Amino acid sequence: MRTRLLPLLIVLLAGVLLALGFPLAGSIAAAEQQRLVVDRIDDTARFASLAQYVTARPFEPDAGNDERLNTLRDELLRYEDVYGIKVGIFYRDGRAMAVAPAGWPVPPEGEGQRAFQEALAGRRSHDPSQVWPLRHTRLTVASPVIRDGDVVAVVVTDSPTGALRSRILHSWLLLVAGEIAAMLVAVAAAFRLTGWVLRPVRTLDAATHGIATGRMNSRVAVDSGPPELRRLARSFNEMADNVETVLEQQRAFVADASHQLRNPLSALLLRIELLALDLPDGHEEIASVRTEGKRLARVLDDLLDLALAEHAAADLQLADIAEIVTDRVGAWSPVADRERVTLIYRGPAAATGWADPVALSSALDAVVDNALKFTPAEARVEVSVAVEGDTVGITVADGGPGLTEDELTRIGDRFWRSGRHQNVSGSGLGLSISRALLAAGGATLSYAPNEPQGLRAVIKVPRHCAEKGSKGASSRK
Repeated sequence: MRTRLLPLLIVLLAGVLLALGFPLAGSIAAAEQQRLVVDRIDDTARFASLAQYVTARPFEPDAGNDERLNTLRDELLRYEDVYGIKVGIFYRDGRAMAVAPAGWPVPPEGEGQRAFQEALAGRRSHDPSQVWPLRHTRLTVASPVIRDGDVVAVVVTDSPTGALRSRILHSWLLLVAGEIAAMLVAVAAAFRLTGWVLRPVRTLDAATHGIATGRMNSRVAVDSGPPELRRLARSFNEMADNVETVLEQQRAFVADASHQLRNPLSALLLRIELLALDLPDGHEEIASVRTEGKRLARVLDDLLDLALAEHAAADLQLADIAEIVTDRVGAWSPVADRERVTLIYRGPAAATGWADPVALSSALDAVVDNALKFTPAEARVEVSVAVEGDTVGITVADGGPGLTEDELTRIGDRFWRSGRHQNVSGSGLGLSISRALLAAGGATLSYAPNEPQGLRAVIKVPRHCAEKGSKGASSRK
């Protein structure tokens, strides 16, 4: 879930930062340019004031205008030499009053001509177009020279934008660095946020898996995560308590019913045997009643065993799984010989794992017995042990008729038996008891087709002792 939630948060955060970053970058560029434009306006206003002295009266060489004009030209030259900015004062007809560098004309077109025409109209030129770091442009500002209410000349400055573009680019780099830092902080916060949100979900998943695998005492801590998930955890614990209570009542009922029925059934079987003494040997009805009575007794015994298996806690210990398996193979070998079935063991001489030896032996007995029942004469049942990562696998492969895909999904259900095998003795509870015994110790029992034919029962025993309760979850009776 984190792999889906985290990218979504990162994309949203990146979108927010970009949505804020682009306008901010534009504002930075506009502010830098505005400072430069204000400086140029001040410069043109100063030069316009100086030009008013030159145009104070008609130009006459002996009237002192030439001295004022020379002073103005010297001022423009110094300005251009120090700042590298072209500057000129032009009459209305475009003739140059004073320019620096010498010979610089009125810009014939573009923004320079537009600024000149606006100044002739008696107003300062509009702000020039925005300068961007990758566009090599120049910045033109013009101001009118007014005498007696008329525009007699225009001051034009043409500034290079290299320094301005460098400052904008430097500011942008700082902005990008800041956004990257903010993105990293946001990603770290998203990791923490998703971890905080999903931690109760993970513990809830672990507790749910524990209950699904038979650990009915699994519970979830309700002291972390958002309020909604804490309420969900409390509801889950209440549900688990109710389910555990119902199952305990069911187990108690099955155990009590099985135990209470055994005594009347035993008495009934005894009366049947006494009744059979007064009847001829081989009486069919008595034989049938005797068979059904024994079958009922076997079902009651299996029900009692199932109730005890689901209720009892496993006595986990580090055991030699290979030794337990070879011992059970040896115990079932006489039965296999009687049925003319080859029962063999393949695997290492020793393989350790954590299991309840008694429960594992009982489960193996049920699985091997089931394999021998359905394997025809002259066929083979192979029991193997293999270490597979963190588990020890026990495989019982038979050469019987096997099961269909639909039947594989039902095998191990209580009282379920394949419709094709109803003539084989059994109550349909043996594999259910095996699964319950194994689940109590953290082991699993699964089934799969055996090639070329038959059924494979696979028991997985953990090699390491499982922790009681997962992180964030609690276990209680």
